[in-house]
Amino acid sequence: MFGQPTSPRFRAVLAGTLSAGLVFSAAACGDSGDDGDSASTDASASSIDCSPYTKFGDLKGKTVSVYTSIVTPEDKPQIDSYKPFEQCTGVTVKYEGDKSFETQVLVRAKAGNPPDIAFVPQPGLLKQLVATGKAVAAPPETEANVDKFWTKDWKSYGTVDGKFYAAPLGANVKSLVWYSPSEFKDSGYAVPTTLDELKALSDKMVADKKKPWCAGINSGDATGWPVTDWVEDFMLRLYGPETYDKWVNHQIPFNGPESTAAFDAVGAYLKNDQYVNGGLGDVKSIATTTFQDAGLPILDAQCEMHRQASFYAANWPQGTKVAEDGDVFAFYLPGKDASAKPVLGAGEFTLAFADRPEVKAFQTYLSSDTWANTKAKLSSGWVSANKGLDPNNLKNPIDQLSAKILLDPASQFRFDGSDQMPAAVGSDSFWKQATAWITGQDTKTTVDNIEKSWPK
Repeated sequence: MFGQPTSPRFRAVLAGTLSAGLVFSAAACGDSGDDGDSASTDASASSIDCSPYTKFGDLKGKTVSVYTSIVTPEDKPQIDSYKPFEQCTGVTVKYEGDKSFETQVLVRAKAGNPPDIAFVPQPGLLKQLVATGKAVAAPPETEANVDKFWTKDWKSYGTVDGKFYAAPLGANVKSLVWYSPSEFKDSGYAVPTTLDELKALSDKMVADKKKPWCAGINSGDATGWPVTDWVEDFMLRLYGPETYDKWVNHQIPFNGPESTAAFDAVGAYLKNDQYVNGGLGDVKSIATTTFQDAGLPILDAQCEMHRQASFYAANWPQGTKVAEDGDVFAFYLPGKDASAKPVLGAGEFTLAFADRPEVKAFQTYLSSDTWANTKAKLSSGWVSANKGLDPNNLKNPIDQLSAKILLDPASQFRFDGSDQMPAAVGSDSFWKQATAWITGQDTKTTVDNIEKSWPK
């Protein structure tokens, strides 16, 4: 479905989607439907250049253990994507997916029983794992791949205290707005290229007696996270990546003028009765509407737009065509001007706890353009920021759009802020206070309460 679990928030996303019984139609997204055995066979049988792995010596009969939060059914494309490496080297990759990964990987590392490689979905967790003293720095071959195929922004998230540990793996894009292409065409609406144009478009929709936006933030124990994504997107757009980094790392206070302005900018959309909540209710209905249901009124033209990540593609009903000429598609949430390309997103990183030759060889494979393109041919709902990825290998239009955004040389990628903040803030007070804000709490009280919760 989503392709890459990224956080406790993501597990709530996945569980909620499955419980809602909503199915992502691969055919509707342009997927050929070949995710089964034929695709696996093609990928595993395809020839790759084995020479990058010969320098690690004779690896036949060796085993590398991989531990991750990516579980059934998303695990199959992962496992299949390792076959070319296994055939090249004679290494067996032992895969273990666990829904309790974030908790258990720390337990295992501290107990001296870590896996060879862990797919870590948060920079904050990566830092905690490095702090155990059990993680090892990435080999030079892996770092060379990252320098070649990723931007410095991405490399920085795998770097702790100046030492490079973990190459990026998969990614998702959060800076997207879902809409109906046919509704836009019939109404004469153009996709906006600046924040001012986005606001003007919203006003035009109101003048046309339409509700511009629909939204929902209910996600069980994780209720509130969609608001934090909105705030993070606007912090990044209003103040740029450097200030965003200071905000995430608490180098500027959470109740400073920047946070206040970001909340107020979001409020101009989400707390505006004229703008929301098409097909669902008033402003307060945002807090009670599940995020899975929030965008569905677009299909009935009850609302025009829904800001949500690329993984929302999984929530459209069976048979919905997700494409530029389909029932729904998405556009990039614009920056302050057309040249600014701030991108909010998430992803995983490959952290090793062993420096055996076979582990280094596998890290090098996973950081290569070879693996990225092999994985792309096997998966739907997966993308990477690897610059060697050929977007034509991706399975559906929303993946291709995400890759275009991520691989744009002008893009300034920043990882989800709440996933980097201390848990007491990122997955607690920020979510809860943002929910209270949606239901009527004022901005000052909201940012003051979040600031008070920051660990001393």
